[in-house]
Amino acid sequence: MKLVVTVVGKDRVGIIAMVSQILAENNVNILNINQNIMDGFFNMVMIAEISASKINLVDLQKTLKEKGKEINVDIKAQHEDIFNVMHNV
Repeated sequence: MKLVVTVVGKDRVGIIAMVSQILAENNVNILNINQNIMDGFFNMVMIAEISASKINLVDLQKTLKEKGKEINVDIKAQHEDIFNVMHNV
């Protein structure tokens, strides 16, 4: 199952490292990363594969959300299908 992980917030050192560490610790494979910084605001979208992971999506979402609060960014993880439906124009 593929996930779309989004991160938005004020730029700071280590955002990618912190999110990547959580995914690696849970055997979630990062397939693609796109990130940019505009006027001091950080924006990243990751496509990841969770099939080999033992963590379920709800627990991963909770872990990422808690890390986001800790580092003052908004982190969301959504099943690829849900993301596609929500962003279909």
